[in-house]
Parts: sequence; structure tokens; C-alpha cells
Amino acid sequence: MRQELRILMVDDHPMTVRGYQMILEQTMAEKISTIDTAFNCDAAYDKITSSKNKPYHLVFLDINLPPAKNHRILDGEDLGILLRKDFPDTKIIILTMLSDNYRINSILKTINPNGFSIKSKLTPKTLQDSVATVLMGNCYYCEVVNNLVRKQVSNQITLDSFDRKILYHLSLGEKMKNLPHFVPLSLPTIERRKRRLKQLFDVKEGDKSLIKKAKEKGFI
Repeated sequence: MRQELRILMVDDHPMTVRGYQMILEQTMAEKISTIDTAFNCDAAYDKITSSKNKPYHLVFLDINLPPAKNHRILDGEDLGILLRKDFPDTKIIILTMLSDNYRINSILKTINPNGFSIKSKLTPKTLQDSVATVLMGNCYYCEVVNNLVRKQVSNQITLDSFDRKILYHLSLGEKMKNLPHFVPLSLPTIERRKRRLKQLFDVKEGDKSLIKKAKEKGFI
């Protein structure tokens, strides 16, 4: 008998999503009732928020996604935070190209995903294994992520949604005086956060150096 397993796949590469679909349909079709897809933050947000009466059991999340048009949801991390808040029973598997230790550590803290794999290391078998493990109530982290967890990286960098929005709008060339129009914080609070960000990233120069370092570590 077919189980009512509802899945959402969020990735901005349709061919990648189709590949994931084919693997799951070939190996566990009898357990799946729905596989929905979304290729940007707007589409993913709409599908997630409209599923309250019938929440997804499992959501695959890429991190680097086109931001929502209103810029309230900047990437897959914001979507993961939303899921954790409004749908705590939904299992989340992160599938990303990001490999920077500090960025991975930040995602582990903000989302606490049930699964986490680096795309360059992903195979059909590891995808199947991750789904099976997560649906059984356990966590599945790929070797790269497991090594990071074991080492417990020092000088950890964890940014909240306000920090990432400040970096995002600075990267678009917005002036500091205009940021309160985009980030719901006062200008003095935003300035304090920017100083803290420079300390975290060990940046002593101007905003361009801060943005460059944040991009290198995958936060923008």
C-alpha cells in the first residue's frame, strides 16, 4: 500500500531536481505520494506556507537560491529556518555546493538539519541512504560534515537572518543610511552589527573587504 509521503525539492537547477526525482521514484515509488518542486525562494515559500493542512514530510533544500522578490527570504537557509519554526516535524536534508567550514557550521546551528550532503560528493546510493536514514528518525551527514562536527571548529561564525540581510544589501551597493528600509532595525543597531561582522570575519578595511570575505565563505 502506498504511504502518504510528501516531498518538496528546492533547487535552482531543474535538471538537478529531476535527477533527484528519478532516483527516488526508481527506488521508493511505493512510499511516495507527492514530489513537489521549487526553483527559487518565492516558489518554495508559497509551497511551504500553503502546506499547513498537509505538511511535507521531507524537504530537500539547496542553500544558494535566488532571493525572494521582497528580499525577506534570501536563500535556502532562511527557508530552513522558516520550516523549523512553523513545521518542526518536517525532516530537512541540505544538498549544497557550499564547502566552507564556517558556513556549514552556521547552517548546522541555525537549521539543525536532519541530513546534510555536499553535492560534489553525492551519489544515487548516498541520496537513497540519506533519505532512508532520515525517515527512520536518525541524522545523515556526509563525511565532510561529519568531520566538521567532530572537530568542532574554533572561532565559529554564526550569522542570523539580520546579519545576512545586512551583508546582502551592502553587496548590492546600498548605503548604510538606507539599510533600515530593508532591514527592520535602527541605523545604530545595524552599524553595531556591521562592526561585529568585521570582527567575526577579521576585516579591518571597508565594506568592500567585508563583502569579499563574506562571499568567500558563502554567506552571500
